[in-house]
Amino acid sequence: MSTITPAKRGSGTRRSTRRVEPIYYLFLLPSLALFTLAITVPGIIGIFFSFTNSIGIGDWDFTGFTNYIAIFSDPAILQSYLFTFGFSVVTVIVVNVIAFLLAVALNARIRMKSALRTIFVIPMVVSGIIIAYVFNFLFSNSLPAAGAAAGIPWLETSLLANPDLAWVAIVIVTAWQAVPGSLLIYIAGLVSIPSDVYEAAEIDGAGKLQQLIKITVPLVAGYVVINVILGFKGFLNAYDIIVGLTNGGPGTSTRSIAMTVITGFNNGDYAYQMANATIFFVVAILISLLQLSLTRGRNAL
Repeated sequence: MSTITPAKRGSGTRRSTRRVEPIYYLFLLPSLALFTLAITVPGIIGIFFSFTNSIGIGDWDFTGFTNYIAIFSDPAILQSYLFTFGFSVVTVIVVNVIAFLLAVALNARIRMKSALRTIFVIPMVVSGIIIAYVFNFLFSNSLPAAGAAAGIPWLETSLLANPDLAWVAIVIVTAWQAVPGSLLIYIAGLVSIPSDVYEAAEIDGAGKLQQLIKITVPLVAGYVVINVILGFKGFLNAYDIIVGLTNGGPGTSTRSIAMTVITGFNNGDYAYQMANATIFFVVAILISLLQLSLTRGRNAL
């Protein structure tokens, strides 16, 4: 008995340890190599050059933290950060409110529900730059003409030419494209709620509004978290829609961080904008860690 028991324990231990097949590493290797060559190596090189005075080509010298110190006193850079974060917060709120309300409406017992869902997700598959140019024409020509014909003074001028209101146009167009993605996530969350919950609520006398506030919203809270995190991270990298609508104007009032970095690359400020991109990368990581700490263990799907 004493000689058999250790053997059984040993065999049980060996059976509980799952061995990874070498073929898995073979399939992982190409993706890992491509990610390293396309993302990791260029990123490390960029961080290295952020400590130099390189313009992207030719000779360069080390300058230490000169670029980083200059960034914190550059009003154009600070303006781009202020605009990007403000735009991201407002757009996240607008997108999630509209997407959630549409999801509730499209999840109700209505006719042509599938067809309407298909129509509402079309903007998601259209290129952002194409959408921006179409809306640019509408804001610059169609709406001012309609405002002049209707005698509405504030609509006779384009929003894109107003440094105080141009960001509103960017939020509208960005939300128009981003709502479908959030809409699909909310629909998936609403479909996962058992119908028995609503039937029990109706028996207890709860109205539609009470069911929405006390049942639907709490049960899709995890999906709200997903949409907020994905949306905020995506809007921080806003570029193509801004280029197509305002190109960062009027002046630099709607220039995002991504647009500032890319414009600097084209103007010979390679090292300076690499320092800006590095700071933005660190800020994005800190935001991600903060979001993970706030959502860990809560609203798990």
